[in-house]
Amino acid sequence: MAHITSASVLALNGGERVRTAEWPTYDKGYVDLNDGDESAALRAIKSRRLFRYDNRPHGETEVARLEKELAGFFGSPYVLACSSGTTALALALLGAGIRPGDKVACPAFTFAATPSAIMLAGATPVVVEVDENLHMDPEDLQAKLTPDVKAVVVVHMRGFASDIERLVSIADAHGVPLFEDAVPALGVDVGGRKLGTFGRAGAFSTQSDKTINTGEGGFLVTSDRDLFERAVVYSGAYERQIERHTDPSPPTISDLSLPIFSFRLDEIRGAMARHQLIGLERRVATFQDNYRYVASHLESLEPIRLRQPVAEDAFLGESLNFRIPGATDRQVNWFVEALQAEGIGTRALGDDSRPNNRCFWNWRFLFPDETRQETMDHYRRSTTLLKETLDIPMSITLTKADCDDLVAAVSKVCDASY
Repeated sequence: MAHITSASVLALNGGERVRTAEWPTYDKGYVDLNDGDESAALRAIKSRRLFRYDNRPHGETEVARLEKELAGFFGSPYVLACSSGTTALALALLGAGIRPGDKVACPAFTFAATPSAIMLAGATPVVVEVDENLHMDPEDLQAKLTPDVKAVVVVHMRGFASDIERLVSIADAHGVPLFEDAVPALGVDVGGRKLGTFGRAGAFSTQSDKTINTGEGGFLVTSDRDLFERAVVYSGAYERQIERHTDPSPPTISDLSLPIFSFRLDEIRGAMARHQLIGLERRVATFQDNYRYVASHLESLEPIRLRQPVAEDAFLGESLNFRIPGATDRQVNWFVEALQAEGIGTRALGDDSRPNNRCFWNWRFLFPDETRQETMDHYRRSTTLLKETLDIPMSITLTKADCDDLVAAVSKVCDASY
């Protein structure tokens, strides 16, 4: 029998913890902010102009400059900055002409903001099952694309790209537009092309845990001039302000023809986002390097199965997701408790004690006439897969020592459970 040391005994059972320091996450302040962000914000404040529409030429405002710089980064002609990723997605749908009562497909694994944005646009979400790697299932999407489904929203959830080229081909075959909720994957490429540029429009967020962090904020990217103009008006470009966005050519619509929802981005966040954009590729590389390092040490461990990308480097790496195939709720919860005892911040996606807004059965606003169990039964495959999945945040601030702690803790718990 192998000699059992205190280091090999789980902390859950009285052994030594792998890690004593707190696990770094964005909500505890572990973010990539520096003096440049402060200087950018102060620059906007000292200008005494915090609103994007003032007496300056449009190209001299922080938000307009941000839009131009983002257009260059994505290689897209049109970018509209707005107040959040949720509003960016809603504006994209509204701009494309999605009407009240239309149905829009979205995956079972996404943050509640995705179906909320669909509903904000007046449409009704249609939930599509996910596959074993928690990507939108192309076969179920194919089955769900009935004539009353007018659009598809694909989500690159937890930084992992969906099989976007295949999903676009399915949507195209059905004659419906596809939109990308690329909020969790800002800056990621697939085949040399930026996520968010494959569909009719891409929606992004600059909320605190994103690769551009302004606390709140977002933007949409599109090559569709008509969609862009309509989104500009909906976002709050009143009294001919739309002309600033289309100059030197005049707009093709009247800003009096659509309602305005005041989803604009302010100058302070615009200035901060401009500074953050400069370091975006570096932050993406940091996330990916850390993730590759951790995944390379865990990929062969039993009984876990790491989530797999659809292509090499088709991920951000801001979260480590793995399943325990066939595990019961009790077994998954034990695994979570064991990792937490080792000092690793871990959560089960299907933990009923703290309902996770990324699991479709907790979107009670979408299923008001069903019990949670009835909703879960309607999408049994996704329920099973999500219930088997653990989620560990991987902050931008992780050091190699932090990554080693993560590898050691997961390995230790796997050894004890296998």
